Amino acid sequence: MLDRVADDNVLPGLNYTEAGGKNQVSNGVANAVQAFSAAVVENVERVIVGKREAIELAIVALLCEGHVLIEDVPGVGKTMLARSLAASIGCTFKRIQFTPDLLPNDVTGVSIFNQKTGDFEFRPGPAFVNILLADEINRATPRTQSALLECMGERQISVDGVSHQLARPFLVLATQNPVEYEGTFPLPEAQLDRFLLRLRLGYPTAQDERVILTNLRREHPVTTLAQAVGADALLGLQRAVWEVAVEDSVRDYVIRLVHATRTHPDIALGASPRGTLALYKSAQAYAAIQGRDYVLPDDVKRLAPYVLGHRLILRPESQLRGHSADEILRLIVDTVEVPLAVRHG
Repeated sequence: MLDRVADDNVLPGLNYTEAGGKNQVSNGVANAVQAFSAAVVENVERVIVGKREAIELAIVALLCEGHVLIEDVPGVGKTMLARSLAASIGCTFKRIQFTPDLLPNDVTGVSIFNQKTGDFEFRPGPAFVNILLADEINRATPRTQSALLECMGERQISVDGVSHQLARPFLVLATQNPVEYEGTFPLPEAQLDRFLLRLRLGYPTAQDERVILTNLRREHPVTTLAQAVGADALLGLQRAVWEVAVEDSVRDYVIRLVHATRTHPDIALGASPRGTLALYKSAQAYAAIQGRDYVLPDDVKRLAPYVLGHRLILRPESQLRGHSADEILRLIVDTVEVPLAVRHG
């Protein structure tokens, strides 16, 4: 397990300057994040072919200490994405196959009575890991699904009144099949809201599939994937990414987008304040990945479908008319006024 990094050890070697009474990080943070992302993307693409955007979004979640819900059909590389991410940054990885008979203790751990010592001893569950793959999460009962709520929100697990801290970094990458609904339990809104991003990998192109067949002629490339970067660098970047500049106009744009989801006539429940913060911080991480130390409105606009789409609940009459949350969100993004100019530097 990785130890926590001290607060004052944000990112050694970067140049911080004092301006306007606040500490503003120099472009060194953006360069460091871009270099980190490029190394991870290049490594993961040895396994996941033609899905650079999905890989970058997973890195955004890592930088924001968020979690990812991958909603896609079987066999498109969801598990391989999680495994290759863990291998690329040298983190521990575990997979839980969610089934209807899975119990909360199977995820979090259990206290067992030791007859020799006369005390209860805690046996950690698979959630005590850096990257946890919750495979087909919607096949478990709501009681078991809720066992992940504290893990994802508080990064701790409470068993028998005792709280146990999880390792850092900690990423839950959950998958669900959007086609097969028999024997599934839809994720409650409270749990959906704890996922920073929802994304889909999609089928590969014919050209990408040729590359996949070539790569898999002998053995799967994930078995020989080497570590590309250190997890200690990630821990420093997680704090440093907060220093990416966001102009007031861009901040207001984030707020107006989220508020538009709460007032739209077809939406029964709009994005929560947690969604506002998720969009704001995701835009900072995405801008840094692109090598910028400031956020553009286009960053917010690009990430809005991934950050807000799964947080919206449509009115029943809107669903009957054949509308979807993604469709309504696209209309909102297209109609909310975008800031014309952003000052930086």
